[in-house]
Amino acid sequence: MGVRRAIEMAFLASNKSSYPIYTFGPLIHNPQVLDILKKKGVTILNQIPEKAKGTVLIRAHGVPPDNIEALKKSGLHIIDATCPRVIKVQKIIEKNARQGKTIIIIGDDSHPEVIGLFGYAKKKGVVVNSIDKLKKLEKFDSAIIVAQTTQSTLFFEEVKSWIEKNHPHYKIFNTICYSTEKRQNEVQRIAEISDSLVIVGGKNSGNTQRLAKIAQMSGKPTYVIEDASELDNNSINTTGTFGISAGASTPNWVINKVCGKLEMLHYNKTHNWKKNFYSFLRFTLLTNTYLAVGAGLFTYACAQLKGSNSCFLESLITAFYVMSMHILNNLTGMESNQYNDPNKAYFYKKNKFILYITAAIATGASLFFSYLLGILSFIIVFFMVVLGVLYNIPILPNFISKGKIKRIKDIPGSKTFLISIAWGILTTFDTEIFIQKKMFFCSILVFILSCGIVFVRTAFFALLDIQGDRIAGKETIPLLLGEKKTISLLKSILIFLFIFIFFVTVNNIFSSLGYLILLFPVSLFIIVTIYKKRLIFLDWKLEFIIESHFIIAGLFTLFWSIF
Repeated sequence: MGVRRAIEMAFLASNKSSYPIYTFGPLIHNPQVLDILKKKGVTILNQIPEKAKGTVLIRAHGVPPDNIEALKKSGLHIIDATCPRVIKVQKIIEKNARQGKTIIIIGDDSHPEVIGLFGYAKKKGVVVNSIDKLKKLEKFDSAIIVAQTTQSTLFFEEVKSWIEKNHPHYKIFNTICYSTEKRQNEVQRIAEISDSLVIVGGKNSGNTQRLAKIAQMSGKPTYVIEDASELDNNSINTTGTFGISAGASTPNWVINKVCGKLEMLHYNKTHNWKKNFYSFLRFTLLTNTYLAVGAGLFTYACAQLKGSNSCFLESLITAFYVMSMHILNNLTGMESNQYNDPNKAYFYKKNKFILYITAAIATGASLFFSYLLGILSFIIVFFMVVLGVLYNIPILPNFISKGKIKRIKDIPGSKTFLISIAWGILTTFDTEIFIQKKMFFCSILVFILSCGIVFVRTAFFALLDIQGDRIAGKETIPLLLGEKKTISLLKSILIFLFIFIFFVTVNNIFSSLGYLILLFPVSLFIIVTIYKKRLIFLDWKLEFIIESHFIIAGLFTLFWSIF
């Protein structure tokens, strides 16, 4: 939590501010994140200047209070990105030091967090990094024990045991971060059920090294790496089960890349139907072919819901339009994709020319089939194509936009709303809606259903991509509302859609197919709930499950039509 918070604050500052931005020392112990911050103009300040302008972020580990005062006097604006759990330890130390108690800090004396904590102890602090050093300390009349938040739980338990036996009047505060303790316990647990272990994290990260030590104690082959590039196909045995864990400062995209690389190495060593099947599925997802087929089938389902006879050309239009716009969106969104889905970013970079041609052909096909449907249909699709193309192109001059909103893309949350409306129009519109009043009313209701489902789908993917989107400076709905509020919003929409579908089906406004479509919001609600509890693995298989809802809706409709 503390590391994620510090990263978010740094990227928010770099995206919003035009003044020089610094971090006082490395923000966190992760080279990939530090490289990205450097590219975004966030530089490391190692010495406190006499006079300076700009903003300085206090690192997640915290710093001594004297340093904060000196930074303020230099004229720098301070953003305190100290982990809240570290701040809690600082306050415990500060309070007890004022009361004249000796502060014994269990930690690595050269670690930034410990240096910061020691500063709050004033002249009452002692740093201990071994039992031997603890035993050599003089006996204090009054003392407290605190721990570096990322300290080894095994070592701290040993310290507690010795203190309780030899100095029972010392007060012990277990200040090891819960997530650190939990992660160390999890490494022990997964080591029991894994053939090999991979620990991902910065070489300077103390908690990463402690995880590695716990993994190595299991006796299983353990690989400690900073990123996926260190995975050598020749030195790693990719058979069996891998247990993967990571240091607190390792971002999601690095972990996902490692998981993807291991999976790729495993499949490359096998020659069976599973490898070919997974490769085919992955290809259809990367090219948006799978989504396009799902969009076409979903259009068929929407037509049957409102009792329309026409759906073939409409399904083709939707499929080709969705394919073309999503390919273009991925081609122009490679900056965030390299963090959200590194494999997708690599695929689009490698096949850029072919994918542009594919998008152009798909666009042409959607326009051609819309022309066959009628001039009104062609005008609507043409307008939507133009809007889709202009989405990433600056259209407002500086004197109007004032450098903030030049493109449709720059409007906060626009992507999710526009995709939802586009799907809503394409899956609902046909020439029959102008013939009957009932058909027109049904089309409005189906439009609401379609927009709602696609809104949840698109916002959920934005939720998964929150780290990369923040780095790229995007303002998606999860970044505007926050993760918790976004999840609550998606759940509320899905509950509304369930009640809505049930009500209009019971009252014979939708066909009886509506009872089968009820499974759509129920299934998505379960997935969002599982994600909230962190019980789901965020890889391409999750994308496959989400997109399969549209395929299944079409298959349900076919089954319903026949029987």
